[in-house]
Amino acid sequence: MEEELHPVVKLAKDTVENYVCSGKILTLPEELTPEMRGRAGVFVSIHKLGELRGCIGTFEPCRNNVAEEIISNAISSATRDPRFPPISVSELDDLEYSVDILTQPEPVRDKSQLDPKRYGLIVESGFRRGLLLPDLEGVDSGEEQIRICRLKAGISSDEPVNLYRFEVRRFK
Repeated sequence: MEEELHPVVKLAKDTVENYVCSGKILTLPEELTPEMRGRAGVFVSIHKLGELRGCIGTFEPCRNNVAEEIISNAISSATRDPRFPPISVSELDDLEYSVDILTQPEPVRDKSQLDPKRYGLIVESGFRRGLLLPDLEGVDSGEEQIRICRLKAGISSDEPVNLYRFEVRRFK
């Protein structure tokens, strides 16, 4: 018996399966759950047999509601993550999805305010920004979060940066 997915995860899964099979974008559900109604940044992560297969998201809301963010980011995660080829129909049965809904980022005044288990991090220098979600395996310190975010954004270790932290509601 297949376990029932949370509606936000089901929306991501249905979006990917529909898009990969038909090339069509799923329409919004008629009834939006409370989590889908608001506006927030959203990341959709796709794993295949325990390994990352795609992860794309928005730092801040870009669409009318979380449901639209999920649909857009699920398609991007499946087809536009530059680290991976687009997902094929033959892979669909092996995929697992998680959806992170981000809180509004808040400035970090001191590195002691970082907690990689609780908070994600945004590192910003000019127009370059790197984001790392919280509670990732192997990321155990604020320093490691900063290092990875700098790498992702192409910000060297001697450039001054602004730091922002955020929390997520993670649905699997």
